[in-house]
Amino acid sequence: MARPSLCIRLLFALCLLAASFNHLHAAFEHGLLWDYGYGDDTPLASRAFWGALTLFDPLAVLLLWRRPRWGLGLTLGIILVDVLHNSFYVAAHRQWLETFYLSQVGFLLVVLLLLPLAWRGLPARG
Repeated sequence: MARPSLCIRLLFALCLLAASFNHLHAAFEHGLLWDYGYGDDTPLASRAFWGALTLFDPLAVLLLWRRPRWGLGLTLGIILVDVLHNSFYVAAHRQWLETFYLSQVGFLLVVLLLLPLAWRGLPARG
């Protein structure tokens, strides 16, 4: 059961690394508190959330290898909160079929389906 867990964590890590790259690119291009194109009336809390993903995504990648249970939990938390948060903006701008949103929802579904298998494949706690 350890090999499937390893493969699943690798998949999660690759997706989170892609997200990390996107957030880093946005931060370098527009600053950490960018509105992601939603305009000046975007609340600071939303901007801070998106900016914080620049740190949390790579942290989850690191934890997937160093502390897998923490990494799996953080991965689930990140994508769940990200989809919930972004759904408000997607709904307000009727962006339900935009690639960025569909990829986030797809990743959430993959995490929800595969996380239990990845968890079961981890070694027992000492």
